[in-house]
Amino acid sequence: MTQELARTRTDQPVPRATNWWRDAVIYQVYVRSFADGDGDGIGDLPGARARLPHLAELGVDAVWLTPFYGSPQADGGYDVADYRVVDPLFGNLADAQALVYEAHRLGLRVIVDIVPNHTSDQHAWFRAALAGGEERARYHFRPGRGAEGELPPNDWESVFGGPAWTRTADGDWYLHLFAAEQPDLNWEHPAVHEEFESILRFWLDLGVDGFRIDVAHGMIKAEGMPDIGRREQAKMIGAQVLPFFDQDGVHEIHRSWRRLLDSYDGERIGVAEAWAPSAERLALYVRPDELHQAFNFQFLTCAWDASAMRQVIDSSLAATTSVGATTTWVLSNHDVVRHTTRYGGGEGGLRRARAAALLTLALPGSAYVYQGEELGLPEVDLPDSVRQDPAFFRGDGQEGLRDGCRVPLPWSGDSAPYGFGRGGSWLPQPDGWKALSVAAQSGEPGSTLELYRSAITLRKQLTGLGDGELEWLESPAGTLVFRRSGVVCTLNALADAVELPTPGRLALSSVELTPAADVVRLPAESCAWWTV
Repeated sequence: MTQELARTRTDQPVPRATNWWRDAVIYQVYVRSFADGDGDGIGDLPGARARLPHLAELGVDAVWLTPFYGSPQADGGYDVADYRVVDPLFGNLADAQALVYEAHRLGLRVIVDIVPNHTSDQHAWFRAALAGGEERARYHFRPGRGAEGELPPNDWESVFGGPAWTRTADGDWYLHLFAAEQPDLNWEHPAVHEEFESILRFWLDLGVDGFRIDVAHGMIKAEGMPDIGRREQAKMIGAQVLPFFDQDGVHEIHRSWRRLLDSYDGERIGVAEAWAPSAERLALYVRPDELHQAFNFQFLTCAWDASAMRQVIDSSLAATTSVGATTTWVLSNHDVVRHTTRYGGGEGGLRRARAAALLTLALPGSAYVYQGEELGLPEVDLPDSVRQDPAFFRGDGQEGLRDGCRVPLPWSGDSAPYGFGRGGSWLPQPDGWKALSVAAQSGEPGSTLELYRSAITLRKQLTGLGDGELEWLESPAGTLVFRRSGVVCTLNALADAVELPTPGRLALSSVELTPAADVVRLPAESCAWWTV
């Protein structure tokens, strides 16, 4: 696939303070579910560009776009056939350039996904590899075990379920840690390094401000590809070092990419999607000569429990501080159940989610907002007949239920598709989403959207928030109270109200709150900010 693009630069990276990423609020756009510009029921780049003012009004600093490259869409675009074109499903290169230009005009930086662990099986390299070309060495092809080579080379399992190996017509097997349509690249081959450096330069030259690196922990496999000796390996990810994930060799790749990013003007950044078994292992990805950020999945998976939250916060801050990096705080993304539902669902789940949002935005470091969490969207329980997650159709891997967090956003109107686009939506939206739409919540006192807008605005106005440190203050069991410079954050994770000395002047609360002069009664499952 080829597309023409005028290379005359009409845009430049947004000027911003040094180390802008250290306290940035970054908004994740899952492109196919954000906004549909051409009426085919699938979100695209023109649709996303038209909705950028929503993000500017929300107050975020940057937008991260999920893959929009040429792809057969076997895994929602994470199976890339051509890294230098936009898939016609999402537009073309001119649309990508226009989006970057408009985002910069609105003061937003643009981060795009890069998928270096694997390609699509329709990539030119893999097609040539199957035909016996020299490109075969750029993937992991191995002879099988057994008398006739009929067994996979080892016992590795796909994250999506089933063996991580598929046999080809000539009898060899190729490795795919995800779907069979996503063969893993061999990063021991110099051509792979050279190609991805070229790809990064292509998008940096177009004006993007950085990359979110998919499976940043996965490019290097342990020497000899040893057996693991256990089943249900997907459940082990993030709990222990595996021979196919979080190998030390990935760090030299990230160092080389950091040198490339630093060679460009405008403070371009790299963000690791890295599952590591400990905060200390995760911190290795953000050493001074490696990437700028890594997603903090320990915080995302933490239970609604004050003690557990404090433990994760402390360990996360200690690990990143030890290497001079900033911590990221993430509550949801396109691969996990929305936290409104994880926290119990219904009114209680939303109450907890609103409190968690204020907690997150008060912590030192950078925060990520997944599209729709600013609306308080719950996970959607979809019927099996409409699910499209490839993991759903396989066994023994991920649950295959990622579609529920990918349902297209409600923008306006009384019924589906709620302003998403004139052609319906690729996954069905619930009937009750009218009240959750952007239009319904805009200007509505107490709405979740206005809570996010207020919190992000205050985060910029209160200089004690963002990057920096925190000091824990004494508080009752089931609560968290910490001080930043000029700000105190109070969280009550309990199902009952608690009384505390009034910390200062109320700045923002996740629920209606009326403090007295000396004592404040914190409602159940709530969070508040105070200026002191």
